[in-house]
Amino acid sequence: MPDRSPTLSLTFRNRLAKTVLEARRTAEAAGRESLDALAVGLSKPHSSLSTTEKTFRNRLRARGSQLGDRHDRHTRTQEIDQLVHEVAYKQWHRLLFARFLAENGLLVEPDTGVPVSLDECGDLAREFDTDPWALAGRFAQEMLPGVFSRSDPVLEVTLPPEARLRLQELVESLPREVFLADDSLGWTYQFWQAERKDKVNQSGIKIGAEELPAVTQLFTERYMVLFLFHNTIGAWRAGKVLAKSAGVRDDRSEDDLRRAVRIKAGGGYDFSYLRFVHDEDQAWCPAAGRFEKWPRTAAELRVLDPCCGSGHFLVEALELLTRLRMEEEGLSVQEAVSRVLRDNLHGLEIDPRCTQIAAFNLAFAAWRMVGRPFELPRLNVACSGLAPNCSADQWMAVAARAEAAMGMEGKRDLFESEPSLAEGFLADEMAVLHKVFQRASDYGSLIDPAAQFTRDLFRAGFEQVLAGVLDRERQRSPADYERAVAAEGMARAAELLAGTYTLVVTNVPFLARGKQSAVLRSFAEAQHGEAKGDLATLFVARILRWLDESGTQALVTPQNWLFLKSYRKLRERLLKRKTWNLYARLGEHAFEDTQAAGGFAILNILSAERATSGWQMAGVDASAPRGQTPIRAAEKASLLEGPAPVHMAKQRDQLKNPDAKILLHPIGDQPLLLAVADGHQGIASADYAHFGRKFWEMSEDALGPDAWELQQSTVRTTTHYGGREHVLHWENGKGDIQRSEGVRIQGGGDLE
Repeated sequence: MPDRSPTLSLTFRNRLAKTVLEARRTAEAAGRESLDALAVGLSKPHSSLSTTEKTFRNRLRARGSQLGDRHDRHTRTQEIDQLVHEVAYKQWHRLLFARFLAENGLLVEPDTGVPVSLDECGDLAREFDTDPWALAGRFAQEMLPGVFSRSDPVLEVTLPPEARLRLQELVESLPREVFLADDSLGWTYQFWQAERKDKVNQSGIKIGAEELPAVTQLFTERYMVLFLFHNTIGAWRAGKVLAKSAGVRDDRSEDDLRRAVRIKAGGGYDFSYLRFVHDEDQAWCPAAGRFEKWPRTAAELRVLDPCCGSGHFLVEALELLTRLRMEEEGLSVQEAVSRVLRDNLHGLEIDPRCTQIAAFNLAFAAWRMVGRPFELPRLNVACSGLAPNCSADQWMAVAARAEAAMGMEGKRDLFESEPSLAEGFLADEMAVLHKVFQRASDYGSLIDPAAQFTRDLFRAGFEQVLAGVLDRERQRSPADYERAVAAEGMARAAELLAGTYTLVVTNVPFLARGKQSAVLRSFAEAQHGEAKGDLATLFVARILRWLDESGTQALVTPQNWLFLKSYRKLRERLLKRKTWNLYARLGEHAFEDTQAAGGFAILNILSAERATSGWQMAGVDASAPRGQTPIRAAEKASLLEGPAPVHMAKQRDQLKNPDAKILLHPIGDQPLLLAVADGHQGIASADYAHFGRKFWEMSEDALGPDAWELQQSTVRTTTHYGGREHVLHWENGKGDIQRSEGVRIQGGGDLE
């Protein structure tokens, strides 16, 4: 296998960014041109189109409608924006994935199963009188049926020759190193969305279904992924290993302990971020705890990433759990990889584009680990953002026809009210899907089917029945077939959304309430009132419902919910009812991405079970003190490995802090200033009616140190440029404001 690199260098990353940006522009322009040539958006086909082309046009219109392109019933015209996006990213991904496979020796000719290089694709293309890249893309498509559906009309669109050539040139122009770096696929999605993200942010519009995928995407740093896994699954393993050694005393270091719990199978796995402390008996134990109520074997662990993005967490979990299962069960690499994909790993993502990358990333990682392609089990990765995008009557008509064709009509009682439980269940289940996923593009993985339905979501055999529906509807009409395809995708997502898990690990989307659409704000208020301040904290609350009795969440989140007063009730509830295992305060510049500048993050590990009265939660600080130069991401990663000490504090003592703020060093029983003093007012200009104005009341010439100065104040709600509308008649602090009897200037010695 070729030599690989864990990260992409800045030079190659910038090169990839420019290439992906141009690829999206080229592919979308070409996709629109091709769809226009087929009159997909027009009320009727061009007279020049053949019967085959007209049939293909109908399939594309059906697909666009299912994606959310609006159809005008009166003019019979249809939008094509969503369809254009899908044509662009799928055609580009097919080329890109083909080169990823080829550069890693994993692209195979499907009929023979023989690996082929890109040069060999060129030789084969001459034999078949086709384009080399088209052939390589077809090979990749055949290898990845779970990523590229064989019946997807989007992949059958023929782009204009000059656009196809330009896309091929772009993928060829990328250095080979790009395809050998472990994080390239994640950056690919980040760069695909970058222009859209900038445009939305600059517009100032409220963020809803259309904007969420672009605005909330943020590349997860590798050290974050490792820290969270090492202090959950790694700590669980360490607890078992150290228990066998009857406790390890002071004569060993954290590095010694990490070596002791290292996995040796499959080439080995190191827990470089696993942190240890001394327990009450002065024996070493994992700082996050031993997770003693978790299942005893790796085969029983169920891991979910509900915001899986391009699959960073899932791929790392595959690496870790494969080696664990090899060690515990004596499996070969291929057996262990297959079982981990089948039993242990689950992923959800609101954006279908990102879901596609995540599925490929998992398949790609699995084949790399084994060293060759092999048949994979069905991946437990689904898009939680699929919506029916049709009326309930249109949706249910698919079920009614299928039941009639299969002899499954429900037998109703004497009053024609209810179908029997034995037959006719397809319509019932389809109705559930329509209701659960009606606003899926807004809510994504926040959807909680268990909260809407008390019974099991789907009865046995539902997926097999849906497969039969697909076969039948393919022969009937493109629109009904697309609805059946969507139903199959929703059923897969619903199964994951309704499940329970040992560990839910993810980088949650960051989006403050003030930037959210009315639909999202209303949902937050109704479902998670204590956590409504940010999309991130909505996920903190939602994830708790996924955990089994002893399950754990391990998250990258903003840090403000640990101390802002608006989250006090959420903190109090979690401190009283859950177990805080470990959190790492990262502060500013936790991410290398410049788009995250100004964001302050934490890594937080929290378990579902109630903490014991004496439980001590662990904390690590990798942030810079206020006023000092922020610590960059690379240095934070180094600090988390060991130089930064682990602080321990009783969890229940955090409730004694003002507003139950989460502190590394709780104040305990010490008296607070509020017990002996009152704070009546913060920064103020007093006599504002005399000395204050709004900037729009003043001419630009009047502003300056000799007269009026800009003044920043506080705001009631967060808004763009809030509190920056004031100007003050300051006169360098020596004019009328100093002599006024209605003004008291405090700290006068510091005025100059």
